[in-house]
Amino acid sequence: MSTASTSTASTSAHAAHGHAHDHGHDHDHGHGDHGKYPFLAHHFDTPHQQFDSGKFGMWLFLATEVLFFGGLFVAYAVLRMLHPEVFAYASHYLDTILGGINTLVLIASSFTMAMAVRFAQTNKRIPLIICLLLTLAGAIGFMVIKYFEYTHKIHENLIMGPGFYRPVDEHEAKIAMTDPGTAAPVLQIEGVIVTPVTGSFSTVLTPLPAVDKSSVIPPLAGPSGVVDLAGTTPQERSQYAEEAIHDTPTEGTPHLLDPKLPPSTHQFFAIYYCMTGLHGIHVVVGIGVISWLVVGAYRGRYNSDYYTPIDLVGLYWHVVDLVWIFLFPLFYLIH
Repeated sequence: MSTASTSTASTSAHAAHGHAHDHGHDHDHGHGDHGKYPFLAHHFDTPHQQFDSGKFGMWLFLATEVLFFGGLFVAYAVLRMLHPEVFAYASHYLDTILGGINTLVLIASSFTMAMAVRFAQTNKRIPLIICLLLTLAGAIGFMVIKYFEYTHKIHENLIMGPGFYRPVDEHEAKIAMTDPGTAAPVLQIEGVIVTPVTGSFSTVLTPLPAVDKSSVIPPLAGPSGVVDLAGTTPQERSQYAEEAIHDTPTEGTPHLLDPKLPPSTHQFFAIYYCMTGLHGIHVVVGIGVISWLVVGAYRGRYNSDYYTPIDLVGLYWHVVDLVWIFLFPLFYLIH
């Protein structure tokens, strides 16, 4: 009887130890949290681990975004160093007021996004939804303003590439023609002669003869009759840039008719559209993910236990705002 009792006690102790071991294993690896937290992915042990992993991944993604925009900022710096007069003069074509409004809109939306994170952390569902909607409205408002900016510039033919130097209407084409009776070439841009056609005032692109580029210094692109800075010293170019800051394009005058228009002005608009366009794509992505957050918040998905998506989208949106804070003075406040 004594032996049986000892055996039973030993078996019970072993079972108790095994149970304790299993319980400790579950606690250490967080398997029990999966039943407690439905949002916890199977490959994470605890909500804290999932949050830290997600935030680390977002920071890595944002680092690649900084490198992405960094290349364009370097291109901007090189172009502005080579053609300071172009940037000083062409910035007058940008609407500083609209750019300033867009800056304020994005800064305000960053604030409402930060407040959304806070309200999610404190289980305030209605203020969370309101802040997300305000952030979404700011993003949409930014793109609406940018749409009007782009359409106005495209209408005035302030675009990138050789098309910048093509007459945009009949009046401008008439004046640009050197001889109304002939189809004489008037512009030479990037290896292409733009020839107005008599009567129709359209343009025909005729390739130039092939030359050995290694033996020819490439000319500055631009319409004939404007200031030619080829062969000038850096000091002379810098002086011209200082003068260009105070030269404002005449209101209502097509840019091709402006005698002060510097050569290669299209390069300013090329980098402008590339950088602001890429930023606009990021804003559109932000509109999509913030809309997704609004739906989730309306369904009560986020609370003090789970607000990771709001926090991560908030980081993304702050970087988008930060990029624009750099773009605004670099393009709009040069003058």
